Amino acid sequence: MTSFPPRRWAALALLGVATLLPLVVRDAFVLDSLILILMWGALSAAWNVAGGYAGQVSLGHAAFFGIGAYSTALMTARFQQSPWLGLLLGVVLSIVAGGVIGYLSNRLRGPYFALSTIAFSQVLLILASRWRGFTAGSEGIPVPFRRGFWTLGLSHVAWVYVALGVALIYYGVEAWLESSRLGYQLAGVREDEDAAEALGIASRRLKIHAVTLSAAMTSVGGTLWAQYVGFVDPFYVFSIDLSIRFALNTIIGGMGTALGPFLGSILITSLETYLRATFSGLKTGFAGTYLVIYGTALILVVRFAPEGLTGLADRLGAWRARADA
Repeated sequence: MTSFPPRRWAALALLGVATLLPLVVRDAFVLDSLILILMWGALSAAWNVAGGYAGQVSLGHAAFFGIGAYSTALMTARFQQSPWLGLLLGVVLSIVAGGVIGYLSNRLRGPYFALSTIAFSQVLLILASRWRGFTAGSEGIPVPFRRGFWTLGLSHVAWVYVALGVALIYYGVEAWLESSRLGYQLAGVREDEDAAEALGIASRRLKIHAVTLSAAMTSVGGTLWAQYVGFVDPFYVFSIDLSIRFALNTIIGGMGTALGPFLGSILITSLETYLRATFSGLKTGFAGTYLVIYGTALILVVRFAPEGLTGLADRLGAWRARADA
């Protein structure tokens, strides 16, 4: 009988804290921070399906985020429909876009694939910012607030549980990939695509499936973010910075692991929020201090834990086991 992995215990502990926190804390700032941690963690987990498990490192994943955000914004603001219909439309469009990108780019590896995804996101940025008659161009789209679950006009407490539900589903998908045959095949493609093909693994088809699934999951996150924030700006939702954020959360937490993206989100989002609140109010000469500290902290983590926080925890556990022996 196999023991329950420590990472699963850690995930259960984090889930328990996120579930109970809204019951005892009503501070809007704390709840907003928790919602953002869960959202960014789920979006990073979506990126991890393609970048961590399949080795398809994308720096243009904001394209799918923006598709989801614009789908719900246009559906609610222009057509007065439910954001759930926008979510469904965004998923369908992202599946199509992810399949096309995966098919056209499946011969590209490493930086060439990353560059192709950047190009796609920038094309969508130009389209959204210039098509003023439909997307309002660079002015962005305010998302109307109408109270109710069907319209996603929710309180902070309700948003915590919506974000928690999505995060839990995404964690379950990645936990399944860690132990399933499909996950092992993706790992084989990631480590050595030529050897995987020699063993009979359809590497190109698997990469297309991974990118498509990742795109659909990212689109859902974009829809929820647009409804929560209440405004869609093309220069944000299609930005390279946003794509890098998904990748950075996963790299810091641990690529190819179910828990890694969420650990990275906890560290980066909490650190960013604290530093901005502490240092952004300083006089002009020190206004960027929090960015310097933030960047230094990230460099230290990457330098001393290149395998991510989950890998660092595994190393410490192995060291402790040897010490006890």
